[in-house]
Amino acid sequence: MSIRNLDALFAPATIALIGASNRPGSVGAVLARNLLEAGFAGPILTVNPHERAIRSTLNYHSIAELPLAPDLAIIATPAESVPGLIRELGERGCRAAVVISAGFGEGARPEGMALKQAMLDAAKPYLMRIVGPNCLGILAPHVGINASFAHLTPAKGDVAFVTQSGAVATSILDWASARGIGFSHVVSLGAMSDVDFGDMLDYLALAPKTRSILLYVEAVTEVRKFLSAARMASRNKPVVVVKTGRSTAGAKAALSHTGALAGADAVYDAAFRRAGMLRVSTLDELFQAAGTLATGIRVKGDRLAILTNGGGIGVLAVDALAAANGHLAELSETTLARLNEALPEAWSHANPVDILGDAPGRRYALALEALLDERGADAILVMNCPAAVVDSLDAARAVVETLGTRQAAVLTCWLGEGAPDQARHLFAAQRLPTYETPEQAIRAFSHLFSYRRNQQALMETPPALAEAVTLEPAKAEAVIDGVIAAGRSVLTEPEAVAVLAAYDIPTVPAIVARTLEEASQAAQRLGFPVVLKILSPDISHKSDVGGVQLNLASSGAVTQAAEDMLAAVRRAQPEARVEGFNVQPMIRRPGAHELIVGVAEDSLFGPVIVFGQGGTAVEVIGDRVVGLPPLNPLLARDMIASTRVARLLRGYRDRPAADLEAVTATLIKVSQLVSDLARVVELDINPLLTDASGVIALDARIVVRAEGDQRKPLAIRPYPQQLEEEIETRAGQRYCLRPIRPEDEGALVEMLRNSTPEDVRLRFFAAIKLFDHAFAARLTQIDYDREMAFVATLPGDSAIVGVVRLSADPDKEKAEFAIMVRSDMKGTGLGYRLMEQIIGYARETGIRQIFADVLRDNHPMRQMAAELGFVTQPTGDTADTVTLSLDLTRSGP
Repeated sequence: MSIRNLDALFAPATIALIGASNRPGSVGAVLARNLLEAGFAGPILTVNPHERAIRSTLNYHSIAELPLAPDLAIIATPAESVPGLIRELGERGCRAAVVISAGFGEGARPEGMALKQAMLDAAKPYLMRIVGPNCLGILAPHVGINASFAHLTPAKGDVAFVTQSGAVATSILDWASARGIGFSHVVSLGAMSDVDFGDMLDYLALAPKTRSILLYVEAVTEVRKFLSAARMASRNKPVVVVKTGRSTAGAKAALSHTGALAGADAVYDAAFRRAGMLRVSTLDELFQAAGTLATGIRVKGDRLAILTNGGGIGVLAVDALAAANGHLAELSETTLARLNEALPEAWSHANPVDILGDAPGRRYALALEALLDERGADAILVMNCPAAVVDSLDAARAVVETLGTRQAAVLTCWLGEGAPDQARHLFAAQRLPTYETPEQAIRAFSHLFSYRRNQQALMETPPALAEAVTLEPAKAEAVIDGVIAAGRSVLTEPEAVAVLAAYDIPTVPAIVARTLEEASQAAQRLGFPVVLKILSPDISHKSDVGGVQLNLASSGAVTQAAEDMLAAVRRAQPEARVEGFNVQPMIRRPGAHELIVGVAEDSLFGPVIVFGQGGTAVEVIGDRVVGLPPLNPLLARDMIASTRVARLLRGYRDRPAADLEAVTATLIKVSQLVSDLARVVELDINPLLTDASGVIALDARIVVRAEGDQRKPLAIRPYPQQLEEEIETRAGQRYCLRPIRPEDEGALVEMLRNSTPEDVRLRFFAAIKLFDHAFAARLTQIDYDREMAFVATLPGDSAIVGVVRLSADPDKEKAEFAIMVRSDMKGTGLGYRLMEQIIGYARETGIRQIFADVLRDNHPMRQMAAELGFVTQPTGDTADTVTLSLDLTRSGP
């Protein structure tokens, strides 16, 4: 839904507990204890029709008796009573409720589902938000709220934890308490009838007390909202997720290889990766990630220096690092010289830095001091094995004292059971991450550099394609029209090839032959050797039924192969309609690689793209990655690099590297195809042959849906090309107007550099001289589902001369606008025309109000806004800014 009224969950003025109890051990009693003892500063009102007081607090017999209207209600009563209670609360002005009760359709029971809908219907007129039902509750330690039946109240901290499972919530609370880790928020979502992960990510992304977000996910709802919220949150703070249900047993059967490869878990992987989130595999890893993130350390790369007093554990750490795709840092000559001077002659003289088993604290301090200055290391892992001749605690103290107040990326691993206890407590007190085994420590480092890599990918500016391409979706649509008119859903290979050709994907020329004689004649025209394939609308995988013959070198061989093929097909699939043969030249590319590029539909996320190693054994090999469209060159290259076959594509021994730009371009074209052609359900290009000379599709199959069937929309809204247009100012000057793209970063920075410092100040409220990548990326890499920015250029010129943008809140009811025109273009009417454009766009998308804070001395903007119908909100005379707002529910400009 939105973040509307979520403030009532975490910052209420008054709380009501419906179903409070004095009965020992009951949920109502535990809720009352937790609420009343957590330190909430406002009134907590309890409701129970049979009690005079709850824990010595005056109790009320009904909601009607409450002396105050609660902002937040906690409900722990039988399920059948909840809809009525929600209605009563809404009438009193309550804005949010946490429904602890179960019995709302778990296991898809009809009576429970009906109760859940009745509850939502009761809340809707009052815009009440509901967490649950069937949940543990919520906790907000910074404001003293423990509205849960958890066994403890956590300490205040900066980690937010959101989970569907109450049992997981109590487990992580217990784990964190033992380690001194606190939380900003803990939310058990339960059945997610209303408030879901997307809502919580939107809220927590802007929560000032939250520095990192942990998620335990069983399933997500409203995927476009979820991904929009996740991408926004990930830009602001780390988001770590563990997702249950990794097996592919639930993957639906599909006609294409792609459908079989695109398992549900692989799609979730793609979604989390695309959103810049860090996915971990197990609850144990989530706990470890919680501890690592709670320390606040960050790394800039995957190069690790290891400091240890035991060579064996150093080797274990190196092995784990290699398995995690990290790298040992190369120590500079300067660092080696410092270590030689400080350490005994027998030290390892390399990374890992083995300072020997008798190393006292001072030796740790000297070695760590040298490594802290090593620019080739992104982090340092300090390890210690207990020994009879030295004190582990002394070594730990040396590490802490050496670090002092420095914010260095240092992880610690003190091995053993009893001996390292005091050292671990010391590290925890200093917020230094500490682990029990080298493998745990390396896994934590892997989490840190994987998160860093995801963040870089999220913010990196994609390059433009190496060459312009001409796409002809109308031609592809015409082919699909013909297939559907014929009552079919599976395209023949010639039809599939025609669709690919419309998207400039290289294919093999072919001739359709209806008879054996025509097949022989076609082969002579093409030149030998040739490939012969069965042509049937009922056969999807031709090789499986003997429907492909390669390397036919004569007319006789073609005729014989056609006869054998017909016989094989009749035996394997006698009901199949055979329309003839497809004859193609035999493509000989010694050393070329077989790839697969395809499209499948996920039941939740909609269309997905699959890439990997192809061929007839594609499912057996299982080397594939799933991505979400739309793709750009950066995302496409990341997909390629995520496969094992990528190492072969880069070339080895006497085999030259494949044309990776051509592979990248093919992925982007397929992404555009699935964005344009909503009727395509599945697509296989297998194999897509690639070598140094480029790519060529040797075989293709496409499945389409009938007219009237609706597919799920893309999980991420693609570039809205339909909004491109030419506009004209009142003075008659024409401009090209289009939505902004990530690759506009350079042109946008150039526009700002070509504007006066005063115009930049008026736009950004400060004098900005350096327009760095992070600044520009936030302006150009927008989520089209929530934001819009139009750029104006002169016809035939790529330079940006004006930008207007709109950023909606998650409710999409209010949106903030901003506008800037290049200084030399001011006074031409472009600014007024851009404002008209963004106002029209806001109206069309259902936004009810647009507003902007502008500097009080920005008189041209204020005058233009007044002409367009904006009103100035009252502010104090001493304020530097004023707020301009326009109510779009009224008719007017």
